[in-house]
Amino acid sequence: MTSADVPGAAAGDVWRILVVDDEPDLVEVLCGAVLYEGWQARGAQSGLDAVRIAESWRPHAVVLDMMLPDLDGAQVLRRIHRDRPETRVLFLTARDAVEDRIAGIAAGADDYVTKPFSLDEVVVRLRGMLRRAEPQSPSAPPRPDCLVVGDLVMDERAMEVTRGGCPVELSPTEFALLRYLMRHPRQVLSKAQILEEVWHYDYGGQAHVVELYISYLRKKLDAGRAPMIHTVRGAGYVLKAAA
Repeated sequence: MTSADVPGAAAGDVWRILVVDDEPDLVEVLCGAVLYEGWQARGAQSGLDAVRIAESWRPHAVVLDMMLPDLDGAQVLRRIHRDRPETRVLFLTARDAVEDRIAGIAAGADDYVTKPFSLDEVVVRLRGMLRRAEPQSPSAPPRPDCLVVGDLVMDERAMEVTRGGCPVELSPTEFALLRYLMRHPRQVLSKAQILEEVWHYDYGGQAHVVELYISYLRKKLDAGRAPMIHTVRGAGYVLKAAA
């Protein structure tokens, strides 16, 4: 399997999935699972190949091995997100230590699976990621382009956030988390609710992922300002306008 198009990719405006791993057989199997879902697939066996393909093919999601022969997964992710920050990334990792999982999420990945894994698990994770990325259905009721809580403003279509008129740079997952909080201002949201809504998967009870991303948002939103994100001990988190 090379970085060429995988035969049989569905035509039309469907999800494009880039599979990156240095094991050719694994790339072929994963691409086959993607095609079976009716999506398009391309494969790459190196980080540089993955970056090159992403620049021209513009995938909606990337299944990305963390250990590649040239660039590591985090480097590949950062290069892809430089041009397309909305691209969803599912890390593949052979290491299951908590610190390794946190490192993957901290690098900007939306989800991860550990090797060995089942194809069904990969497909379920991809479906969840793509569901979060899917544009609003034309039949759905219209909603405002912007969410406003105090001096915090989110333009959902442009994926831009400002606080007090100053831009706030967020990763795709940080953006999704903040959007959920801003859609429910002054409501206490539990870690379980946030995991289900933002990640569409319970992470095996790994609530520390929520804690990690809440801490990222606080650093970016509240640094040097009156806090907007508050912890309600034993209950969850609440976003409200600064006093």
